Amino acid sequence: MLDGILAVAFPTECSLCQGELTSDARGRICRTCWTSLQPYNGALCTCCGLPFPSPRALDAAEPRCGECLSNDRSFDGARSFGLYTGTLRQAVLRVKFSGDERLGGHLGKLLAATWDSLPHVCEFDAPLIVPVPLHPSRRRERGFNQSELLAAGLARVLASRNTGSVPELAKSCLRRKRATTPQTGLSVSARRENLRGAFDVAKPEEISGHVVVLVDDVMTTGATLSACARALKRAGAAKVMGLTLARATPQFPDLASRAGL
Repeated sequence: MLDGILAVAFPTECSLCQGELTSDARGRICRTCWTSLQPYNGALCTCCGLPFPSPRALDAAEPRCGECLSNDRSFDGARSFGLYTGTLRQAVLRVKFSGDERLGGHLGKLLAATWDSLPHVCEFDAPLIVPVPLHPSRRRERGFNQSELLAAGLARVLASRNTGSVPELAKSCLRRKRATTPQTGLSVSARRENLRGAFDVAKPEEISGHVVVLVDDVMTTGATLSACARALKRAGAAKVMGLTLARATPQFPDLASRAGL
C-alpha cells in the first residue's frame, strides 16, 4: 500500500513513455518526451494553418486549403503549434482524459512559440485570450476545462515577456449554452450544424472592439472555432483568431479521425 501511495505522490516514470523521470522533468513528462514536442514549421494554409503535404502549394496565387477557398471562415486566421500525432497527441489525451491539469499548464506555454505567427496579432495591442468553453455538464464531469489550462499557461509566458501591453485572459466571457454531441465521425457540414447556436457571449461590453484569440487543444475542421468566432463577432469583436495546441489532419499519418473536435 505504501509503495502505491508513494508512486502517486512521487512518480518515477514518465506518463508518456514510462521512462525514468529526472530532476528536469516537466510534471510527469521526461525531458526526452518534452523536447520531442516541436512546432510544425512546414508549408501551411495562410488562412487556417492547415499543413500542406508539399511546399509547392505555396507557389499558388492564394496558398489556401480547399475549405478556405470554397467557404468563408468566421475566424480571421488560425494556427496550431504542432500535428496531432505521436507524443503531442499522447500529451493532449493525458490532460483531457487522465486529469493531468499540471501538464495542461505546461503545454499551454508551448503556444507562445506560435503566438507571433498568428495573422494580425502583432497589429494590435493586448488581444483578449479566450479559451473555448465546455458546457457546464461536461465541465462538471471532467472537473476542469483543458482549454482554460492551455490559455492560462500561454498567458503566463506572454506576461513574462515584458514587451508592453499584456494580453488579458478572459475565461468567462464566452459560454457554451447548449450541450452538443461529440464531433467525432461527423462530416464537415454535420459538425457545423451540431454547433449552430451553441455559443454566446455573457458580457458583450467586454468583447466589443477587441481582438480575440481563441485557444483550444485540437483543431480538425475548424467548425468549433468558427462557431465561437460567430458568437464573438455578434458581440462586437473586431477580429477573432484561433490558436490550438495540435492540428488533426488527413495529410499526415493517422489519428485525424480520432481527434474528436
